[in-house]
Amino acid sequence: MNEIKILWADDEIDLLKPQILFLEQKGYQVQGINNGSDAIEICKEGKVDVVLLDESMPGLSGLETLAEIKKIKPSLPVVMITKNEAEDLMEDAIGNQIADYLIKPVNPNQILLTLKKLIDNKRLVSAKTNMAYQQEFQKIFMKIQDNPNADEWIDIYKQLIYWELELDKTQSDEMQEVLSMQKQEANVEFGKFIIGNYKKWMQSEDSAPMLSHNLFKKHLLPVLSDDMPTYVILIDNLRYDQWKVIQPIVEQYFRQESEIGFYSFLPTATQYSRNAMFAGMTPLEIDRSLPEFWKNDEEEGGKNLYEKELLNNFLKSNLSDTIKWTYQKVTNSQNGKALVDNIQNLSNNKLNVIVYNFVDMLSHARTEMEVLKELAGDEKAYRSITKSWFLYSPLLDALKKIASNPCRVVFTTDHGTIRVKQASKCVGDRNTTTNIRYKTGKNLQFNEKDVLFTRNPHEFQLPKTNVSSSFIFAKEDLFFVYPNNFNHFVKFFKDTFQHGGISLEEMVVPFSVFTNRK
Repeated sequence: MNEIKILWADDEIDLLKPQILFLEQKGYQVQGINNGSDAIEICKEGKVDVVLLDESMPGLSGLETLAEIKKIKPSLPVVMITKNEAEDLMEDAIGNQIADYLIKPVNPNQILLTLKKLIDNKRLVSAKTNMAYQQEFQKIFMKIQDNPNADEWIDIYKQLIYWELELDKTQSDEMQEVLSMQKQEANVEFGKFIIGNYKKWMQSEDSAPMLSHNLFKKHLLPVLSDDMPTYVILIDNLRYDQWKVIQPIVEQYFRQESEIGFYSFLPTATQYSRNAMFAGMTPLEIDRSLPEFWKNDEEEGGKNLYEKELLNNFLKSNLSDTIKWTYQKVTNSQNGKALVDNIQNLSNNKLNVIVYNFVDMLSHARTEMEVLKELAGDEKAYRSITKSWFLYSPLLDALKKIASNPCRVVFTTDHGTIRVKQASKCVGDRNTTTNIRYKTGKNLQFNEKDVLFTRNPHEFQLPKTNVSSSFIFAKEDLFFVYPNNFNHFVKFFKDTFQHGGISLEEMVVPFSVFTNRK
């Protein structure tokens, strides 16, 4: 251990020599002083790792000394040690950002425990987390190889995300690399699973897991049965790991009642998965029943401009009574501010559906802008940006306002994204879609081992523009590139976050129900 310097300020420092000797025997360097003024000067001039600070000293009190030290070195850990157990003193100390609070008399082991918590915490947590994941690695591996069903795949993915977030805290590059390889292996097997089962799911709902088009019917309508207003917050393009880093922020204001993982419809793209969610129908059923609200990929214009109309039709078809409800989409900061200003007026509605587009815009902007590629270079950084956005977003401001009254909040998304790494050559005519994780068109040429392919889109509950239309979906972390100017586009798209294909990151997404804590 590098020698850690402890500054201990106490007007009875001479009586603490046994404790100081104990700490020095444990490898710490301890400098003892008897007043707050000297403590402040030493913090200004020298290297100090932790300050142990007596609360009651002649001259500057412990709290006054603490305030000055924090001005000099805001991040320096300070441990308050006092005989006074008054609650207001504790609150003042905590308000001044102390690292810990000890009541005299303190024994050496108590101080040692505090120091380890402050200084060795990361190292100890890292070692423990690495060991725990090593023990779980084989169990997860066996689950992946044991022909898991749809629900078991969701559980496997949740476990992988749990360990990914835990390992984020350790800074252990080696173990994070091991986890990354295990996720890749999981996606290989998951791709095989989807290829072997997706068509069956489309042919028989009895064999299918929860998919986009049945989600609202099975999980939203039941929670509308009471008088509590419900807010559905759909954050477009939100991966499960991104949800897990913003969930603790949500839980400061709301209590989780339930959460499920469900499967996004293929293609994992907004016009398919989100339209299916809002309509309560497959894309093929929308095209046949409500053709005025459906546009195929090849058609001009926005492909998800009729979400409100599709949701209106769904609610009318599935509720016996008419309810007051609203739908709004937030696509820029001005929309976000308007949401905050108007949020209290929504409390009289039975249902309020809010589509928030920031994460989707971030994903697309990251592909185009070099600065965002630097800021969100990998999954960990992408999660961090998502968390920072949410912390300072109008969406959180709106949630804080509605948390003051009885309400239910549902957080969900339409699909996730995957960081693509391997290029797969594909050829199509000029009407072939431009999405790099799926293609639909005529006369597609591709590497069969890289895709799930259907010559008849109807068997996947997808519309087709003409008789010879077909679909291909990229597996794992592949992305489609035309042979023309191949290397240029490989370089441009590699390591960007894309959606439309088959991966755990794109297909397994959350539906989480909360009620306000009050």
